[in-house]
Amino acid sequence: MEILRDPLGNDDPPRGSVLSIGNFDGVHLGHQAVLTHVATKARGLGAPSVAMTFDPHPVKLLRPSEAPPLLTTLEQRLELIAATGIETALVTPFTHRLARMSAAEFVRAVLVQRLAVSEVYIGKNFRFGADRGGDVELLREMGAELGFRAASSPIVEAAGGVVSSTRVREAVATGRMGEVSELLGRFFYVDGRVLEGKRLGRTLGFPTLNIEVTNEIEPGHGVYVTAVHIPSFSRTFSAVTNVGVRPTVYQNSMTTVESHLLDFTADLYRERVRLYFLERLRDERAFASTTQLMTQIARDVEATRAFFEARPMSGLALVLP
Repeated sequence: MEILRDPLGNDDPPRGSVLSIGNFDGVHLGHQAVLTHVATKARGLGAPSVAMTFDPHPVKLLRPSEAPPLLTTLEQRLELIAATGIETALVTPFTHRLARMSAAEFVRAVLVQRLAVSEVYIGKNFRFGADRGGDVELLREMGAELGFRAASSPIVEAAGGVVSSTRVREAVATGRMGEVSELLGRFFYVDGRVLEGKRLGRTLGFPTLNIEVTNEIEPGHGVYVTAVHIPSFSRTFSAVTNVGVRPTVYQNSMTTVESHLLDFTADLYRERVRLYFLERLRDERAFASTTQLMTQIARDVEATRAFFEARPMSGLALVLP
């Protein structure tokens, strides 16, 4: 997928495209549906398929105190958009100047003059332009006048309701990984760098990777069945991961993400890894002694082995870097 990071400036974006516009945070099932539709429709017309997204997220610029933690980094978002078959991504810098542009001006100056779009698809609840004045109805009306078609993407439901980035964030934050997977159509993952820790896990007999997560959100405190992809090994390893403050051995500690890889012991300091959260095992809790903690970790390891015996790694649909 071609990525243009200055599509309203120095870049030369494709013209005559079938286009979707959105923030696409998480690239959940709803996003995938519209992006796949755009890619398929464009191929049928012999036109470019294009997704326009924004960086930073508009709320981060306009109302930073209200900005939600994003589910995906920009690079993860682009990777997932590419997986839908989209040919070109326009990463549009969201500036105060763009925020002041009226919806009608955005349609005329960007969609028509700059991009000469043939069709536009947006989410039913997506708004654009100053004061969020633009919606699919405005696009339809202006498209009839200016020579392009517009439609809203269909509502997608999963896990008992409409799929949305907000629902995914809430489920991630509370560790409901089964629901998260249903909403995303894949396992939730974070990327990060392995830091050198205090090697406490090694002294307990369960060495861990201390992962500095680059994502803005991670699952709620607890212990999880996970998989760790290590690009330098070109392999994915089963793991038990604790997200929390390690209350048995530390007090008032910052939240850490620590993964014990099953049957793997090499040092990976400074390596970049991808961590998939597959299933929540239990809450994080304090134990009366390190002996009790070690006993519980051993149980967590056995539960993880049982998970992978029932669902072998080769059969899991993981999105690899």
